[in-house]
Amino acid sequence: MTTSPKTTRTLDVRPGMGEMVKPVELIEFRGAARLTLHDRRLYNILLHHAFGPDLATENRRFEIALSDLKDGHDSNDRLIQSIEALMRTVVTIRRGNGRTERVQLLGWNDISDPDRTRGTLRYSMPPELAVLLRDSTVFAKLEIEVMRNFTSKYALALYEAVSRRVRLRHMMTELLDLSDFRELLGVEGGKLEGYGNLNKFAISPALVEVNALAEFSVSVHPQKTGKRITGVLLGWAMKDEGGRRAAWAELQRPRVGRRARITGTVEPWTPE
Repeated sequence: MTTSPKTTRTLDVRPGMGEMVKPVELIEFRGAARLTLHDRRLYNILLHHAFGPDLATENRRFEIALSDLKDGHDSNDRLIQSIEALMRTVVTIRRGNGRTERVQLLGWNDISDPDRTRGTLRYSMPPELAVLLRDSTVFAKLEIEVMRNFTSKYALALYEAVSRRVRLRHMMTELLDLSDFRELLGVEGGKLEGYGNLNKFAISPALVEVNALAEFSVSVHPQKTGKRITGVLLGWAMKDEGGRRAAWAELQRPRVGRRARITGTVEPWTPE
């Protein structure tokens, strides 16, 4: 008798050194367009810190040092603004069985000693989200250093979306409706209307950063219905060894001047 292979639960996967595992339910959803790059980075830190079987335990509380949540000279006020933005965000998740669920991204939390560098944040995931993640079996492995270097929330969103697709053996492209692609990038409704603006201010900057820093390359080609652009063809491929080495080398260079370097407008920087 032939037995089907056991499906691996997302929360049982062990991330490698320098990477985090993120359930697909928290990568592709509707409702998070108003989140900033800082908000998204913070959520990834909280998720990575809590990741594991306990993440699916209802009312489980986690604790993390405030110093681990700040980027450079971030203030506590900015941190609190992002926490509250995550608490206000209700996302819509479409399940494979046809169901649609709406949940908050972040639940109860408490900051102790907010005026001290040794303060901590205690937090929980909403119980409904914990239940949803309990059955998750699709995920992406994300390089933490790559995500830390993005300067655009669109680049981070594109990187996460392609990271969960790039290891699929039977796919190298996917046709997406334009409205779905806008949601995937996290473009707010009413902003960047028209494909020209969307491409100039969201798609092109995201492609520049992802293609320079990730271990894979990404392409986006507009698709027309008649004279109107109604979708995009998203393509991806793993880089060869030389491409991966170039991406790693760029991550070691200063962020200052990066855009000029990766767009080819100056000579590449080399360490002394």
